[in-house]
Amino acid sequence: MVLAASAATVRRLLPEGRSLTDYAGLRFGPVFRTWTLLLSLLYMLCFVTAELTAVGAIVGLLGGGDGRWAVAAVAAVTLAYTTWGGLRASLATDRWQGALLLALLALVSVVVWQQPVPAAATPSAPAAAPLPVGLSVAATLIIAVTAANLFHQGYWQRVWAAQSPHALRRGAWLGAITTGLAIAVVGALGMLAAQRGLPLGTPPVPFFALVQQAPAWLAWPVLLLAVALVASSVDTLQNGIAALLVTQRHDATLAGARWATVLLMVPVVAVAWEGLSVLRLFLIADLLCATAVVPLLLGLWPRVPPQAALAGGAAGLLGAVLPGAWSSGSLWDGVRAATFPANVPTLEPFAGALIASALVSALWTVWRPARRTA
Repeated sequence: MVLAASAATVRRLLPEGRSLTDYAGLRFGPVFRTWTLLLSLLYMLCFVTAELTAVGAIVGLLGGGDGRWAVAAVAAVTLAYTTWGGLRASLATDRWQGALLLALLALVSVVVWQQPVPAAATPSAPAAAPLPVGLSVAATLIIAVTAANLFHQGYWQRVWAAQSPHALRRGAWLGAITTGLAIAVVGALGMLAAQRGLPLGTPPVPFFALVQQAPAWLAWPVLLLAVALVASSVDTLQNGIAALLVTQRHDATLAGARWATVLLMVPVVAVAWEGLSVLRLFLIADLLCATAVVPLLLGLWPRVPPQAALAGGAAGLLGAVLPGAWSSGSLWDGVRAATFPANVPTLEPFAGALIASALVSALWTVWRPARRTA
């Protein structure tokens, strides 16, 4: 929804743009552009690693085989058609992958919903957290996902690829509504699994707990669902990384950027091959994006000067650390808390980053606004 509200303005400001870094450089100069590039790359590489790790785990769980080969296969296939076809190939595959995802999700939902409830079913949901804790985690995830996704170059590619601002807004809203409905369905299936007393696993994976209790044939549509979902995300990310790299130098070529993307996938596949959790790295990348997202969006206001954005970004970094430093009395402990050592998302660093970056950017703009040009 934020993309729907802001992207048309960005496109009008920079009609020939190709990446978010183009916009950042136009508004705030090379330093902020470089920082935006680093944040985007870090976030997207974490995202690809998490997606490939997930598909390996799911294939191993439902198929009973070595999920690592699924990691290599998905990475290789998506690289092959994105390197050859670029954004056009990604858009074409997104259409049928999206239709396949919705059809398979509907099939799985109908089948598992019709399964009989065990006579002695005892709800298996873990102990509920206090309401303030639950609201805090929900707010944290909303901030983290929203801020980080605004640095997703795959989405910004579609901003300039859209036929018109109207098509852009319509596509963004349609995507938001469809995603919301899919999440609601999966969430409802999770509650159904808990209600039926199924073992949810550690960490809880209620959707797959339901599938394991369903007819054996259903595992294959679910595997296809998982692979299609991951492939759809991975090819978008690979294209986004290539587009981000090709826009950084005047002499850069698209072929060179695509080969650089292939090289970047080597360590990504290596980490996913080991099945290691990247949650902590993901949270750190999300937090870093949250430190810069408000100054970046304030660039839509012509009065915001480059110095305000740079000061706001620096204040966001400090604001992410201050809550932990204040509560512990140690700056080092504040830095450590902002790296989420327990792999648990906490609201204080994200709220501190947003508030500090917004306040400093706004105050600097009021104090020394950008000069109007004729």
